[in-house]
Amino acid sequence: MSEAVTTAPPLPARAMMRALRQRGAGIGLAVLVVFLVVTALAPWIAPYDPFDQDLSNALSPPGPEHWLGADQYGRDILSRLIWGTRSALAAIVSANCIALAIGGTMGLVAGFTGGRVDSLVMRLVDIMLAFPYLLLALIIVAALGPSLTNSIIAIGIIYTPQYARLMRGQVLSVEGSDFVWAARSVGAGRLRVMLRHVLPNSMSPVLVMATLKAGSVIVETAGLSFLGLGAQPPSPDWGALLADGHAYFLSAWWIATFPGLAIFLVVIGFNLIGDALRDQLDPRRRSQ
Repeated sequence: MSEAVTTAPPLPARAMMRALRQRGAGIGLAVLVVFLVVTALAPWIAPYDPFDQDLSNALSPPGPEHWLGADQYGRDILSRLIWGTRSALAAIVSANCIALAIGGTMGLVAGFTGGRVDSLVMRLVDIMLAFPYLLLALIIVAALGPSLTNSIIAIGIIYTPQYARLMRGQVLSVEGSDFVWAARSVGAGRLRVMLRHVLPNSMSPVLVMATLKAGSVIVETAGLSFLGLGAQPPSPDWGALLADGHAYFLSAWWIATFPGLAIFLVVIGFNLIGDALRDQLDPRRRSQ
């Protein structure tokens, strides 16, 4: 009898395919495919070593030798930009995983358990939300020490309460569904109901949030690196490239312009895909 209990599809593949057929999502997907290909092939497609200095070519403008120009130490901007995709991808994956693992668990337990556990978790979330995001990130990185790893940890922590609140709301919505009551009626334990029936059917909006937050992770990682609290020189991080170029913006505009453009394009790509997924997974938006 227990085999007859079924759950709703957690993330319909057809909805994802419909989302990717939209023009905006197609553009975003193309941008992200290029981003991932460049990340994977960085050692082979970068024309120079990103750390090699050539002071004779310092501040060289874009040209045949350096397509995107060179920085104040003669390092090739294109090569450093290509290698910087790796730290950007590491930040996206790691920060979102930290926030999803901690915040998702908090929201799942709070929403499913209720009572004092729910109140305690939500008060902790409210305390974290009371701090401005950037200030909280600065406090965490200052305590841990400036580095790319610590900046990723800080960003993951500051996004934790958002995932917790969203997951809790989804769990409260799903918990009263017929298939959950059916699972309980055939003797399924609380842990099985939570992990097998409630959790998978609460993940769709959380995954959409993860896609939309990917762009914010890049911006905030770059912001911490720009402030000297993220990736440290001579790392080819995009935020570090912006920090290198801001003092030379009037005389060597290419040092900061191309990293800023790369950040802009990747953020737009993730946002376009996230918006399309949200439109397809939200029945209220599909009906409009």
